[in-house]
Amino acid sequence: MSNTPKILAFAGSTRKDSWNKKLLKEAAEAAHGAGAEVTVIDLADYPLPLYDGDLDAAQGLPENAKKLQKLFAEHDGFLIASPDYNGSYSGVLKNMIDWLSRKDRDSEAPPEPFKGKIAAIMSASPGGMGGLRGLEKLHDLLDTLQVMVLPEVVAVGSITSAFNEAGKLKDPKVAKNVENAATRLVTVARRLAP
Repeated sequence: MSNTPKILAFAGSTRKDSWNKKLLKEAAEAAHGAGAEVTVIDLADYPLPLYDGDLDAAQGLPENAKKLQKLFAEHDGFLIASPDYNGSYSGVLKNMIDWLSRKDRDSEAPPEPFKGKIAAIMSASPGGMGGLRGLEKLHDLLDTLQVMVLPEVVAVGSITSAFNEAGKLKDPKVAKNVENAATRLVTVARRLAP
């Protein structure tokens, strides 16, 4: 890590008009404003097959998994906006994490995409809880991967009416919560720099 933390920002959705992508944009702008170098990616640009141990054994990691492993390893922290699917995180997010957690048999020193990283997590949902149940499970998953998850969790409910025509959050309190979470991520990443 350097004095300018590198933050990788992504949503756990591949949908073009995803509410979580809109929320992520707000958070990424706040992280950049707090002094981070922010890289925003769209998981739709890195399609992966469903994880299959037989496929992994026969062919090794898909090229997109290798690209993502390298990208994740090069960043100090993650800014993740995850939709709530039936009280959990999305399948596309879980599948990506499953692939990235595998060792690349073609690499002598595979990158560490997760261990020792920091994450801020948030969710946008039409429901009143804002995807909070899914974030609890995402927190557990990241904890298993030795990613430190910040306590500043943001769950934005009633999302269908939360943004104005310019794509900004209408409620100043909600916008401030998003900004605070992103800023905290940058601050902690900077403090933990070796």
